[in-house]
Amino acid sequence: MPAVASAHIVPGTGPAPLAWGADWWVLASLVLSLLLYAAGVAKLWPRLGQGRRAVLGRAAYFAAGWLAMAAALASPLDPAGGMLFAAHMVQHELLMIVAAPLLVLGRPFGPWLWGLPASWRRAVGHGVHWRPWAVAWQAITRPLAAWLIHFAALWVWHAPPLFQLALADDTVHAWQHASFLFPALLFWWAVLGARGPAPGPAMLYLFTTMMHTGALGALFALSNTVWYPAYGDGPLAFGLMPLEDQQLGGLIMWIPGGLAYVIAGLALCLRWLAPVRNTWTGSSRPNPGKP
Repeated sequence: MPAVASAHIVPGTGPAPLAWGADWWVLASLVLSLLLYAAGVAKLWPRLGQGRRAVLGRAAYFAAGWLAMAAALASPLDPAGGMLFAAHMVQHELLMIVAAPLLVLGRPFGPWLWGLPASWRRAVGHGVHWRPWAVAWQAITRPLAAWLIHFAALWVWHAPPLFQLALADDTVHAWQHASFLFPALLFWWAVLGARGPAPGPAMLYLFTTMMHTGALGALFALSNTVWYPAYGDGPLAFGLMPLEDQQLGGLIMWIPGGLAYVIAGLALCLRWLAPVRNTWTGSSRPNPGKP
């Protein structure tokens, strides 16, 4: 009841102000990630030679993913997500199917590491190669493990008690966003990373993820019951009934969300089918199947 009362909007008063901004630690994390990446690329640039074009392409992917992440976390979309389920779904989709794959394609670990001072870089390098950490990282980035973590995070957080708790508590809400973003990064790393699975398994992971995310969206879109009454009358300020808001959010997860996995699958197919060009002789040969 307190959550419903706090979300209640008196008809005719209009929506609460929707402004840019976020908690200081969110903004600090966004700025630090961008500055470290830029510093790392600047340090590597003189050493790259013919590899500069590839690094520029990765930097473009990272920049696009960073902008999507900033739009999800620090734009008016964030406060709107506390009033409107459909806006909340747009926010989650930006994190999981836009920002996450673009950040993975940006390969940020190398530039981030080079962006650190030399002494810190050596310490981080030793920590990364510490056996317990290396074993844990290999375990969670295996395609099946990453798929299961992503699946569990999505379905568990959409359970009504947890989802409504996130609406009422900013700390829980932050954990919810982290639980969507980082498992999505693991999933896309497992599929798009340099050591991703063979074409068949990768397509299977994409297809099954499209199916279970689409099923969750369909449950929202086709339901005649409001799952999250904690939104109260918030949707009315945007001209939507609570059930219409929920159905619109479900359609966003179901249709555009599913289409993103189809596009990713088609892009992977094109990459696998394209011949590999020998940069020394200029000849081409069939792609052996690794991304």
